[in-house]
Amino acid sequence: MASEDRERLLTELHEAGRALSNAAVMYHSALSASMGLGMTEEKTLDLLEREGPLTAGEIVKRTGLAPASVSGLLDRLEHKGFVRRVRDPADRRRVIVEIDRDRVGAFDELFTGLVTRLNELYAGYTDEQLALILDFLRRAARAQREATAELSRAEPGEDAGSPRVG
Repeated sequence: MASEDRERLLTELHEAGRALSNAAVMYHSALSASMGLGMTEEKTLDLLEREGPLTAGEIVKRTGLAPASVSGLLDRLEHKGFVRRVRDPADRRRVIVEIDRDRVGAFDELFTGLVTRLNELYAGYTDEQLALILDFLRRAARAQREATAELSRAEPGEDAGSPRVG
C-alpha cells in the first residue's frame, strides 16, 4: 500500500476509534444513569462481574485508577448496595470486594438492545475476521489501560506524554 494510502487509512482508523470511544462513553453514561451510578462505578461492576471478587489493590492494577479514587469508588458502590467487602476466607487479613449478583442482575435487561445489535454485527464476519478483530480489541484495551495508568500517575495539569488517539 502506498504511503499516502496508509496515512489516509491511519487517519480514518484514528477517527473511527474516537467515534467508537465516544459512542461507548455515551452508552455507558446513559446505562449508568439508568442504574443510579456514575460511569466509573458501572464499569467497576462490569470488571467485578467478569473477573470475580478482587481486592482494592487488584482493582487499582486492572483499572489504572489511583488507590484513593478506588477507595472512594468502592465506598460509593457499597453504600448503594452493589458490592460488599468481605474477609478473604483463605487469608483473613485480606479484604475482597464482591458484587451483589441479585442487585446487579436486576439491570440485565438494560443490555439487551446492545447485545442484540452486536450479535447481528458479528454474524457478518468470518471466524478469521472475528479472530483479527478480537486481537485488535484486546491490544487496544491494553493500550488504553496503560494510558489510563499514566494519566492516573501524572500530577494535575501535568502532561502525561501520550498522544491523543481516542
